[in-house]
Amino acid sequence: MKLSKVLLGVFSVAIALGAIAAEPAPVIDISNSKLSNSYSTSERLTELERKLDARNRAQVNVQRQLDELQNEVNELRGITELHTHQLSQILERQRELYQELDRRVSQALKPANNVSSNLTIATNTESVNYSNNLTENDAYDHAVNLVLKDKDYDQAIPEFKAFNQRFPNSTYAPNAHYWLGQLLFNKGELSQAKIEFEVVVNQFSQSAKRSDALLKLGMVEEKQNNAAKAAQLYRQLLNEYPDSSAAKLAQPRLAAIK
Repeated sequence: MKLSKVLLGVFSVAIALGAIAAEPAPVIDISNSKLSNSYSTSERLTELERKLDARNRAQVNVQRQLDELQNEVNELRGITELHTHQLSQILERQRELYQELDRRVSQALKPANNVSSNLTIATNTESVNYSNNLTENDAYDHAVNLVLKDKDYDQAIPEFKAFNQRFPNSTYAPNAHYWLGQLLFNKGELSQAKIEFEVVVNQFSQSAKRSDALLKLGMVEEKQNNAAKAAQLYRQLLNEYPDSSAAKLAQPRLAAIK
């Protein structure tokens, strides 16, 4: 349903852009004596202002639709991340059940003096893809659900802050910092949002969120009227992640700065 809404929105924006591009610029033929006689200079200026105002309103409307579509895309990405996370959780817990079953079978079949070593082997087996700390998992789930399910963005901010303080080395840390930055960005707290995005860029070079964080850093700099810094960040994004969706969003912003 969300995807259909986004596609419909993209189609609407494309039609609106086509309409703006197709609208001819107002041209006045000064050689036409009838037009010169019919309209005074003041009336012609008024007509030009009316047409320019109509075009500006149309452009503002298109930009608003683009912003709404961007928010929809961000929400869809978040839902996908949550589903991936939940699937990983299910698979990991299933793996732990199999390990426990195997441990008990081995314990029943082995001599008594080998039981302790078997327990040690089973206990030390760890997964590199998912945290074994259920408190950490639940804390991250809770913070994400405040965004995706409850839409309680104000409450999600302190939850992500608390998560980052309690679990600075978590496998979810880059995502948690990015989500916190996004929430602060949406509230207009640009300086705090910048700090969170910089954490993702500088401390998590392998994170899938790094390209998105670079894009958001550029947008922060734009909003703070630092056009040169914004352009630098967009170029970095295009250079390091040329095929990413974030790069596609950065290209028109960089062109507009130039």
